[in-house]
Amino acid sequence: MEFDAEAEVGRVASFVRKVVGGARSKGAVLGLSGGIDSAVVGSLCVRALGRERVSVVLLPSGSTPKEDMDDAAGLARSWGVRATTADISGLVESCSKAAGTRGSKLAKANLQARLRMVVLYYHANSRGYLVAGTGDKSEISLGFFTKWGDGGADFLPVAHLYKTQVRALGRVLGVPGRIVAKPSSPALWPGHRATDELPADYDKLDVFLHYAFDNGLGTAQAARRAGVSKSVAERIVEMHLKTAHKRELPPSLA
Repeated sequence: MEFDAEAEVGRVASFVRKVVGGARSKGAVLGLSGGIDSAVVGSLCVRALGRERVSVVLLPSGSTPKEDMDDAAGLARSWGVRATTADISGLVESCSKAAGTRGSKLAKANLQARLRMVVLYYHANSRGYLVAGTGDKSEISLGFFTKWGDGGADFLPVAHLYKTQVRALGRVLGVPGRIVAKPSSPALWPGHRATDELPADYDKLDVFLHYAFDNGLGTAQAARRAGVSKSVAERIVEMHLKTAHKRELPPSLA
């Protein structure tokens, strides 16, 4: 899983310029959460397009830790980009009430993610920008994202990189160490962390995914390489298979 992080920064920046230029777009907008993925994507967009053509939106809800928003605001200041804060708490409550049904914890969590993307597209449409998605290969492979929420974007700068590789890019890009090392936390409910829903930590998940899906090793061999049990390996494979619909266009007879 070793790669040249410095060379990858240049390759991704070139990709961002190509996508934005090819769409004849004025720039890019992204949601800045205070986590590593959005920190790296934001930094790459600024490097590729210049700070004048990048806009970030902070999208807290009632379950968002204050320290995450402080980290996000600090990143925006350091880049010198236009930053807007849009608290979605009221939107979540209004939509829940308008739906006329009592949603589960997961339904409300997905609603938050989808409302965040609605706000981002409103900003993008208003400025003639594209929405930069922040999903990485680990999350996408496992379907660990909300369909039509954080999974919806115009382009995905780090979708080819596993979480551990995104952290390596963060170090090269000068992202503050506390953000690089911060545990992944969607914060869709109080205390919510990625490890609440994933079978293993990313350092093992990524190794398993790399050997099982990139190199075609069997589940048992990939599990040994990653240092995970057979049951954990089977759960990873099950997550990948069950979420295939998230990585495909909707089925149709067309």
